[in-house]
Amino acid sequence: MKSRALVIVVAATLMSGLTAYAHHSFTATYDEQATIQIEGTLVQFMFRNPHAWVHVMAPDENGEVHRWGVEWGGAGQLSGQGVTRDSLRPGDLVIITGNPGRNPVDHRVRMRSLLRPSDGFGWGFEGEDFD
Repeated sequence: MKSRALVIVVAATLMSGLTAYAHHSFTATYDEQATIQIEGTLVQFMFRNPHAWVHVMAPDENGEVHRWGVEWGGAGQLSGQGVTRDSLRPGDLVIITGNPGRNPVDHRVRMRSLLRPSDGFGWGFEGEDFD
């Protein structure tokens, strides 16, 4: 009876570890060899787990304005790096550098750095990163 309980506990532990390990691949979604910069107006900041999102109205390389979805680290990780749910507000002008999405029509970016020029608030300039 004890060995059966032990097997169940070990199996449950292994399965929960696999769930945590089953994280999506950024390489599948983003071109990590390329970097782009967008500058525009923040329209939404979703401070949540597993990943926060920043939505910005910004022009593409042809000057056409789109809503860009910028994937960031999770709320827990960002909190440890000084970012809070109140760090960004709709209407903020931001400059974001990151890896572009593999499908250009999606207008997606994986955050590498963010700067709000109005007060110098920034992320990604002092070694901050996320997986």
